[in-house]
Amino acid sequence: MGNLPGEIALKSRTRLSRRGSAPNPFALFFTQFLRHPVMIGSIIPSSRRTIEHMLSRVDWANTKLFVEYGPGVGTFCGAILDRLPADGTLLVIDTNPVFIDYLRRRFADPRFIAVSGSAADVNEIIATHGFAAADYVLSGLPFSTLPPGVAPAIAEATHRVLAPGGQFLVYQYAAKIVKLLRPHFDRIDEALEWINIPPCHLYWAHKDEAAQAAKAA
Repeated sequence: MGNLPGEIALKSRTRLSRRGSAPNPFALFFTQFLRHPVMIGSIIPSSRRTIEHMLSRVDWANTKLFVEYGPGVGTFCGAILDRLPADGTLLVIDTNPVFIDYLRRRFADPRFIAVSGSAADVNEIIATHGFAAADYVLSGLPFSTLPPGVAPAIAEATHRVLAPGGQFLVYQYAAKIVKLLRPHFDRIDEALEWINIPPCHLYWAHKDEAAQAAKAA
């Protein structure tokens, strides 16, 4: 039997870890938080329970492009690669070049692409890599503390980049993100994950296929 997608990702990460080239992820995350607290938003990475809860609604079998904003040290990346099909792609975008360099060394997986840039430019970034749209976009960016105008630009760009039926997955420590999502997404599901430090708000914003078809008519 051939390798399952999860086995491929696990073996890739195992080969990379043997090189000893990547620093301790928790130490790196903490150091970068001290340097850029407004951009990172949390002193520790998300809990395993938050990761499982946030990704529980993804239709992995039909996922060709999964995009993540602000991946940090890759807390979600490993879990996504473990579930992603062999022909799928995980493209992550971060403004911090330290994190991008770390992730490129950590994940030696042909399905993984790490880009240094702004989430507001997501449409141009995926086009550069040969994609027309994303099936899912995940973000843990602290929207409430981003510079003026950046959060609305990211919300609008994310709606444009998603394929009809796609979802914007967001985890936040404040509920202000809902005001940014409502102008673009007709359906927003919410949950609160208590097993996280601090407790985390989870959102699944849907780009409705029927609504998009009606607007295009």
